[in-house]
Amino acid sequence: MSDQELLSRITVDPDIFGGKPILRGRRLAVEHVLGMLAAGDTIETLLEEYPWLEREDVQACLLYARRLVGHERVEPSFLKTGT
Repeated sequence: MSDQELLSRITVDPDIFGGKPILRGRRLAVEHVLGMLAAGDTIETLLEEYPWLEREDVQACLLYARRLVGHERVEPSFLKTGT
């Protein structure tokens, strides 16, 4: 999966978590995934805890973080509530 395809999984909805980047319009913020990984959770643990979550979602979070740290431009997709 290309970087662009991975990053397309990161979305923003102003009505969810105040517009923080989230995964595929769901109520799971990128920062929460990164926080769980930083706390020692494995990708497998996250996939068990969130049955809808896919390995590519976690990869997208890591790619998003790497780009932000590298001061690269990252533009998540914006969602409209109810779509």
